[in-house]
Amino acid sequence: MAEYKVLITTSGVGSRLGQLTTFTNKCLVRVGKKPAISYIIEKYSEDIELVITLGYFGDQIKDFLTLAYPNRKFTFVLVDKYDGEGSSLGYSLLQAKNELQCPFIFHASDTIVTDEIKAPNHNWLGVCKKENHSQYRTVGLDGHFKIYDKGEFGSNYAYIGLSGINDFKSFWGALQDQYDKDPYDTSLSDCHAINELITPRTWNVYYFSEWLDIGNVSELKKARENIEDRFDILDKVDESIFLFNDFVIKFFYDETRCKNRVLRGNSLGSLTPEIIGHTKNFYKYKLSEGELFSTSVNEPKFNKFLNWSLENLWLEKSESKDFKLTCKEFYLDKTISRLNKFFKEHNVEDGVTIINGYKVPPVFDMLKQIDMDWLCSGTPYQFHGDFILDNIIHEKDGTFRLLDWRQDFGGDLDCGDIYYDLGKLNHNLLFNHDIVHNGHYGVTEKNGEFRCDILRSDILSNCRDILHTFIKDNGFDLNKVKLLTAIIWLNMSPLHEPRMGRFLFYLGKLNLYKILK
Repeated sequence: MAEYKVLITTSGVGSRLGQLTTFTNKCLVRVGKKPAISYIIEKYSEDIELVITLGYFGDQIKDFLTLAYPNRKFTFVLVDKYDGEGSSLGYSLLQAKNELQCPFIFHASDTIVTDEIKAPNHNWLGVCKKENHSQYRTVGLDGHFKIYDKGEFGSNYAYIGLSGINDFKSFWGALQDQYDKDPYDTSLSDCHAINELITPRTWNVYYFSEWLDIGNVSELKKARENIEDRFDILDKVDESIFLFNDFVIKFFYDETRCKNRVLRGNSLGSLTPEIIGHTKNFYKYKLSEGELFSTSVNEPKFNKFLNWSLENLWLEKSESKDFKLTCKEFYLDKTISRLNKFFKEHNVEDGVTIINGYKVPPVFDMLKQIDMDWLCSGTPYQFHGDFILDNIIHEKDGTFRLLDWRQDFGGDLDCGDIYYDLGKLNHNLLFNHDIVHNGHYGVTEKNGEFRCDILRSDILSNCRDILHTFIKDNGFDLNKVKLLTAIIWLNMSPLHEPRMGRFLFYLGKLNLYKILK
């Protein structure tokens, strides 16, 4: 083992990240392909013990780290006061004092650096030059050697929440003294102890060329844009996906959803990657060797994939007496609930709307026109549930592997409606992640009239034609698929940021009208 340890404090609430920390800790917020804490962990060799303070969503952090890094040495320290009266970074630090009676590195959980981190063979402060330094603590140089509070001017060099503590006994003594003076000082931090000890003779400054600060929304956005292994997904506040070299970890705030994903993944067997570990909120599976189908699809491959799905995925299940009722609840009741949420959150009224030149009646009026007996009269099938190109791997051997399957169909883990899979695929061939990422869509309003526009590739257009031919050739009802596509867009409208949410609503409303017309 190394002669020093690393302290990472994850106990705080991370309120500056807003809704991103409603369902998880800030150190588990995705930055590139991984959560923030992974970029910290992986800066240190495996022989270094990592001391982690746990508070807000501490169980999530512990479960993630043990699942992602089974060969690492972690010591977890529970912090009872991590929010409100009596809480502070200083208090959290003191809870780990007994585990750190040796030189150590303090590494804030919202600090990511790319440069080498030196061992604490002497005391040092990590700094990085920042033009907009007013929102950070800065380090005074040139005769004024100390850490200045936010708003005070020390220099253009911000203290980045990274320091090497060689003189650990003096550090702990100084921090304890500061705490004893006022145990309710919520501003108490490592800086207070360092300022009691710091001199040019006993402390060095290390200059870091790059610092990614993920402590607030705007800086997190910059970090995601600047990190080398960035990838683009449609983020959800209560779910995340993390990619490592040879495995993937999925996070779900909803423990039942996570449990059912594992159960369904096991039941789908070789159609999905092997699940190699899981906890209450996470599951881990092997990374498939191949390409995302969304990046490699062409007309012949797509046709092959449809036939593969028919032979391997869409297998008929025994008839269920409640299947029609399950479909009704899934298609109608859920849609009404989602639309009410959309209207409330987006301040939109359900009235007569002109969209792309069509006079479209209220969406609730149109839902009443649907023949639910016809829509829900399908046969139960083995299903995927989120059947889009981004959830399909085209493997090197030419076969396919399915990712990110749905946890249930209206509560049923065993079977679902094949039409829902077909509807999801039909939706994705018109509107997908690449279109969203590139901004090739939009809804505009002029004189009370709305226009929805999408720019898509010829390949996707051709694949959609192939899908429609496949549906008809195999005895399925294309009108039902188109109707469910419109319902899917309406369902998705309250789940995304305002621009995308409004687009999905008007697109869904327009297409529902065209089908019913």
